[in-house]
Amino acid sequence: MASSKIILTAICIASFYLSASLAFPGHHEGAYPVGNSGLSPDYYRHTCPQADEIVVSILKKAIAKEQRIAASLLRLLFHDCFVQGCDASVLLDDTEEVVSEKNAIPNKNSIRGFEVIDEIKAALEEACPHRVSCADTIALAARASTVLSGGPYWELPLGRRDSKTANMKLANKNLPPPNATLHRLVKFFQRQGLDKVDLVALSGSHTIGMARCVSFKQRLYNQHRDNKPDITLEKGFYYTLASTCPRTGGDNNLRPLEFVSPSKFDNSYYKLILEGKGLLNSDQVLWTGRDPEIADLVRSYAENESLFFEHYVNSIIKMGNTSPLVGSNGEIRKNCRRSSILTASRKADKMAIPGSASKPY
Repeated sequence: MASSKIILTAICIASFYLSASLAFPGHHEGAYPVGNSGLSPDYYRHTCPQADEIVVSILKKAIAKEQRIAASLLRLLFHDCFVQGCDASVLLDDTEEVVSEKNAIPNKNSIRGFEVIDEIKAALEEACPHRVSCADTIALAARASTVLSGGPYWELPLGRRDSKTANMKLANKNLPPPNATLHRLVKFFQRQGLDKVDLVALSGSHTIGMARCVSFKQRLYNQHRDNKPDITLEKGFYYTLASTCPRTGGDNNLRPLEFVSPSKFDNSYYKLILEGKGLLNSDQVLWTGRDPEIADLVRSYAENESLFFEHYVNSIIKMGNTSPLVGSNGEIRKNCRRSSILTASRKADKMAIPGSASKPY
């Protein structure tokens, strides 16, 4: 019954945003390149029709246990897609053949939620063996996390396959740091084929979740390497942050990315930026970075949550279509942490070594 209510609610929301997209036709013409990417919302209709229901069921329990996990899983999608496309490379652990992206500077001791992805994948494998890829599992978890947090629903193109390897070097190069300037942020997004609208809309993901003090401490004490705070920080907000994040120590202390409604996916993020209360430098520069187009988008989203949701849906679909592996490319991993093909190769090598083969009984 609960799952039926979720599905009916999602359908109603989807209908609303379809109407909204017709009312605002100017943004992102061609933002749904499903045919070009080889992805389709109906990809698992016959092979695993219960996939989304499985994801939602597990996530409801995980989010009830720890609200922060919704933002963590949404972030996984970004950190996956920005590195060699949306291919679940971010989930691979270190092996003899793979240097994990988890150890890249933007990811180490930062990205999380892997155990929840493992749980979802195990349930999918039990229900539909060797059907749903880890890359699609991340995408499904990101959408469910957004919807369960009160955000918009979107028709999710599916059919991605999994990479056989990771790319830590590219993770260090392509993932925007929290202290990035606006100019650099625009460049990071352009590298992925994303424009300024995508940058501002997708930054709204910071309406949920937490950040460690180390991510923004520079703004409090040494913004321009002059031992002074960022002058764009609202004074009261500065003192609140300083009480949580001392000059020395406390790097792992947490602050909500958006403190008004940190567990609800809404447009409060943009309202706070207008007040000088964006947490990360990469948040606040959307308003103070002297780009009229970007500043106008921040103001528009602060005033119109429906417009923000509409643009967010367009942009996250566009990002999710970044260089997917489809057809015979890549693989479908059984264990998201390891490449099935490399595991099989190692077993074959071991069998080939004299004396190393397993006994038949």
